[in-house]
Amino acid sequence: MTRGGIIVAAALMLSACMSGVGSGNSAGLATYDDLKAAQQACATKGGKLELKRNGDASYLPDYACEKAK
Repeated sequence: MTRGGIIVAAALMLSACMSGVGSGNSAGLATYDDLKAAQQACATKGGKLELKRNGDASYLPDYACEKAK
C-alpha cells in the first residue's frame, strides 16, 4: 500500500469513528434534528431513547437506546 493509500485509509477509519451513533451532525451536541433521528433509529430497534443516569441532556452521547419494558 502506498503512503497516500495509508493516509486515505486512516482518514476513512477516523471518519467512521466520528460518525457513530452518538456524534450526530453537531459534534455531539443534542440538537433537535439529531435527537429526532436518534429516537427514530432507536424505535426501529424496538427501544426508547433515554438520558443516561447523570447524563447531560445537551450531549447526544449521554443518551442510550433502552429496550422497552
